[in-house]
Amino acid sequence: MKWLNTLQDYTYYLKIEKGLSKNSIDAYSRDVKKLIAYLEVNNISLSPISISNEEVKQFMYETAKELNARSQARLLSGLRNFFNYLIFEDYRNDNPTSLLETPKIGRKLPDTLSIHEIDLIINSIDLSTNEGERNRTIIETLYSCGLRVSELINLKLSDIFFDEGFIKVVGKGNKQRFVPINNQTQKYIEIYKTSIRNHISIQKGFEDYLFLNRRGKNLTRVMIFTIVKKLAEKAGIHKNISPHTFRHSFATHLLERGANLLAIQQMLGHESITTTEIYMHLDKRFLKEVMTNFHPRK
Repeated sequence: MKWLNTLQDYTYYLKIEKGLSKNSIDAYSRDVKKLIAYLEVNNISLSPISISNEEVKQFMYETAKELNARSQARLLSGLRNFFNYLIFEDYRNDNPTSLLETPKIGRKLPDTLSIHEIDLIINSIDLSTNEGERNRTIIETLYSCGLRVSELINLKLSDIFFDEGFIKVVGKGNKQRFVPINNQTQKYIEIYKTSIRNHISIQKGFEDYLFLNRRGKNLTRVMIFTIVKKLAEKAGIHKNISPHTFRHSFATHLLERGANLLAIQQMLGHESITTTEIYMHLDKRFLKEVMTNFHPRK
């Protein structure tokens, strides 16, 4: 059994059986490719079936010199998934990563923006340009719906149900969910559609995508990151801002105003409530107010 052939079969499995996105599949593939490269450099002739715990352990030891704890944990998780796939397909009876300890990493709390900072970013947009109108709509949609960047760039006209007040979002693993969309964001989308998008020469195959570049194609993740970084810089905000920051802010602001954690979980599309609980990093003043207002013995 050859590594590259097995890796190709693995990517098919991730796509067809697991329904993972291209970005997730690429990430899992990179983890295995790092192990393959290590074996080649060190002239270790072992197949995916014959490699043992000792070789994988040595690989992780060598690689750890160049990676932080979080990256090490990510790499080990990727390799575990790969060997679990081989067990699932009856190629192996054991997982050579099973005895390796995952590096201890603290839970990193996400950066958030205050409502004032979000207003600063939106107000810094030059609305005299077509891109400005589009970018305002992008920021409003990211924040008001709590979307992942991949969900935003793949949002389609056919996913919009304004009469019902929802948009259909295709999240991780091609799982669909309906997310409420407020009247203000609906208004900005309508302005963008009628005033900007309708005047773009749309290329074949991209007719249904909501957000387009000036060449009539859908936007990329990199373009959204660039837009957000430039706007944050222009607004004088020095936090580490990314498109995901608006998603974190969406959840945090809802929670601070008393929204139910389970409702937030559904809107974000989290499979586990544990993932949503990361947004519980509220300041002590807010927690004190909750205790004062809601505890029966206040």
